[in-house]
Amino acid sequence: MNPNINRNVSLIGVPMDLGADRRGVDMGPSAIRCAELEERLERVGYRIRDCGDLTVRRTRRYSTAPESNLKYLYEIARVNQELCEIVSHRMAQGDWPLVLGGDHSIAIGTLAGVQRRVPRLGVIWFDAHGDVNTAETSPSGNIHGMPLAVAMGRGHPLLTRIGGEARKVKPERVVLIGARSLDPGERQFLKEAGVAVFTMQEIDKLGMPQVMEQALHVAGTETDGVHLSLDLDGLDPGEAPGVGTPVPAGISLREGLLAMEMISESGRLVSAEVVEVNPTLDIRNRTAKAAVELIAAFMGERIL
Repeated sequence: MNPNINRNVSLIGVPMDLGADRRGVDMGPSAIRCAELEERLERVGYRIRDCGDLTVRRTRRYSTAPESNLKYLYEIARVNQELCEIVSHRMAQGDWPLVLGGDHSIAIGTLAGVQRRVPRLGVIWFDAHGDVNTAETSPSGNIHGMPLAVAMGRGHPLLTRIGGEARKVKPERVVLIGARSLDPGERQFLKEAGVAVFTMQEIDKLGMPQVMEQALHVAGTETDGVHLSLDLDGLDPGEAPGVGTPVPAGISLREGLLAMEMISESGRLVSAEVVEVNPTLDIRNRTAKAAVELIAAFMGERIL
């Protein structure tokens, strides 16, 4: 167990598939639980409070907003506002929040809730994608490609205003790791905003230990803690086949475990979410099992 993480952990499931507009990822929280997450963390020494799953409504009534191309905007905003409140409340009660997705749009609510309790927040974002699109740059209108932009105050007001203050994190305290599929508008924004990005090329050149040392320095400098946003498509599809938007040549599971272990050892981690596990695309729940391995690593499980 990581002594820097509260022994009381709140599991919060968010069976969201609207941000990806693809069914299956809504079963992610259940798949991760079925991979014995709670039992694994209890063996490490944590007390687990499973808060269950938020309700996500999927009907035509909640489809694309008429004034934009953002799909399911109103329902995604509603769920994320509720998630914000739950995360903030559980932290106020002394619990450490671990959010299980669902698609990556849920990071909007997680970050808004955490930032209420940790005002100066750094972010480490593991993902094959940039997730910094807006309505103007997104080729699809899928909000799961926008949560990191929203956290930095860029996007539709219904999303950026969740939890209050528009910008939840400073771009100079955000690190993106594992990127290998960026839209043109995302490339421009990431460069202009000064976000630290470690593509697979940097990981191959520098090695994961040096990448993580730099990432922890960026996210941990002049902050009160670090939030981890872990998208399973950051891993190579050969190790995590059950994701909706796989991109070849990704992070190996061993590299991912090392990164999680280094985050744990930093003592800076204050919250996390794990997203984009899609059991309908998986093979014998391999991706959910990989998610549990990574969670156990950042929660402090060690061989000796």
